[in-house]
Amino acid sequence: MATFEIETTEGMRWVKVGLDDDDMRAERGALNHFKGAISMDVPLPSLRGWWVSLFSDESVMRPRYRGTGTVYLDSTLGGFHVLQVAPGERWILDTKCFWASDGEVKLAIHRERVWTAYWADQGLLWYKTALHGDGQAVLSVAGPVEEVDLVNDQMIVDGPFVVARTAGIRLSVRRPARSLFASWLSGQKLAFCYRGTGKLLLCTTPYWRARMKAEPSAAATA
Repeated sequence: MATFEIETTEGMRWVKVGLDDDDMRAERGALNHFKGAISMDVPLPSLRGWWVSLFSDESVMRPRYRGTGTVYLDSTLGGFHVLQVAPGERWILDTKCFWASDGEVKLAIHRERVWTAYWADQGLLWYKTALHGDGQAVLSVAGPVEEVDLVNDQMIVDGPFVVARTAGIRLSVRRPARSLFASWLSGQKLAFCYRGTGKLLLCTTPYWRARMKAEPSAAATA
């Protein structure tokens, strides 16, 4: 099984992947360099995968690295989170969140409901990457990640701060207040509602360097 380490220096973070006669998948364009007896190929997606790529920001072309050696992926001012995928679990990742996974983790496609996609301003077809199997995956995130357990409960989030959830939790978009008038007064018009039983990965606070890069006006006034 591939091993994943998050290394850091000068505020930059990257993923180091160790392979010992193993294989792993990575996001398209994520490679920085590799050394050792490693070969790279790109498994062709299914017809459904090709179809999804026409309507999604998610890449269906994800290179596979096989052999023995070390793979280094690109660095970022943001961060990464190593997710343990257990047998019987199915994780649904937020858009552009997948970064890498070992060969024991299978990649799939998940589509949100049409009205959820519409109210989330994602058009009518909102496709995401789903993971299942037994192994590890690396998520590309803006900052530290907190795991939240829900047991027949709900969480209301004012923005796309949930980077992953298990399949037992359903996503919808609705007003956080009971009435339209209260929503208008509060300034919180719509929010993401996660309801059910399972796990959420929550990332609410970005690393400050990534925040400054995303907000150049804030950096100019600092």
